[in-house]
Amino acid sequence: MFNSRTSKASAKKASIFELDGIPSFSQALPLALQHVVAMIVGCVTPAIIVSSAAGINETDRIILIQAALFVSAISTLLQLFPFIKTEKFQLGSALPVIMGISFAYVPSMQAIAESFDIATILGAQIVGGVVALIVGIAVKKIRVLFPPIVTGTVVFTIGLSLYPTAINYMAGGTSNPDYGSWQNWLVAFFTLAVVTALNHFTKGTIKLASILIGIIAGYALAACFGMVNFGDVASAGYFQLPKPLYFSVNFEPSACIAIGVLFGINSIQAIGDFSATTVGSMNREPKNKELQGGIMMYGISNIIGAVFGGLPTATYSQNVGIVTTTKVVNRSVLGLAAVILMIAGFVPKFSALLNTIPQCVLGGATISVFASIAMTGIKLILRQEMNYRNTSIVGLSVALGMGITQAPAALASFPEWVTMIFGKSPVVMATIMAILLNLILQKEEKK
Repeated sequence: MFNSRTSKASAKKASIFELDGIPSFSQALPLALQHVVAMIVGCVTPAIIVSSAAGINETDRIILIQAALFVSAISTLLQLFPFIKTEKFQLGSALPVIMGISFAYVPSMQAIAESFDIATILGAQIVGGVVALIVGIAVKKIRVLFPPIVTGTVVFTIGLSLYPTAINYMAGGTSNPDYGSWQNWLVAFFTLAVVTALNHFTKGTIKLASILIGIIAGYALAACFGMVNFGDVASAGYFQLPKPLYFSVNFEPSACIAIGVLFGINSIQAIGDFSATTVGSMNREPKNKELQGGIMMYGISNIIGAVFGGLPTATYSQNVGIVTTTKVVNRSVLGLAAVILMIAGFVPKFSALLNTIPQCVLGGATISVFASIAMTGIKLILRQEMNYRNTSIVGLSVALGMGITQAPAALASFPEWVTMIFGKSPVVMATIMAILLNLILQKEEKK
């Protein structure tokens, strides 16, 4: 009895620098809020972008934003606290990571939303989840297919393909009657200036929250121009549980292939975030069971997420950065952040408030995120020597990926499914080409 009480007391007093145990709430709360602040804008922005591409009504848009928050929370908790864990196997990484809706899928999701609907994205996401599950099972054998030259090319292409979205948003959004007006550009550049200044001239929490602060500043300026409408906030409810299968699911083969390819590559890419977390905060490489369990849970949580209307998730690099900078690895701290996200997902008024952010403000805030994604790709590419072989892989893959999507009529004589897979988003073509060229082109011998 004494030992039981002692163990409970020690659990409550666990250090925030220990992976397991429960630290004091007063210590955990501000650190958890720091994680929420750093990722919440990035978490809901893909849902806002996709809802605009799909042309859904305001009520459905709010539900999609709610689902983004709820599913991100569930995915994070499933990664942090595996419900199956043995000496050699676990389902979930049990590492201090935060999961959120991923920008990596936005170009393909936009294309699917414009050609089909949200249900088709969610159906493809379920297939993608199965792909990730298979990758997790076989990760040791297929990891060799995805060296930095391949993953870097894919990440670089994702960043490039998101630039037009950011520019259209900075101009006010293509559906906006005031698209391209000077007011939109003024607000967008003001937001970008605030984000950039905070990123380069501040430290600590302010720097981590630069995008959120930039959006608040841009939002205030936009309100001065009469760009903010609170009508939907007033009519939104105070509490609402998630609605499973609200958007339904639809399995369109071409969409499933496009999203499935991305899930395969992002499953491997997750290894980078898991490795960065353990190396940067715990001075060790991730264990095989942590990598395998993390990727398998990535697949399972995305299948669950699709049922609840949440778009594809991934590990959030900015939160990995917080963990490696602060060395706060306690899973309860990150679990508390997930709980805060989940509570936010239950409040339609909060989602409706996020939906009032003008597109020019989002564009000004997110273009720096998209630029960061592209530069991350370049950093990955430069991990390998840029000889003639590797420059050919990167150059040809990006050229074909970006080039085909810039010439919409290029695939006009092919069946519609070919256009959907290869012609709507540059990421799929770039991914396939990078993998094939890496396998086909002979490696140059070191002199």
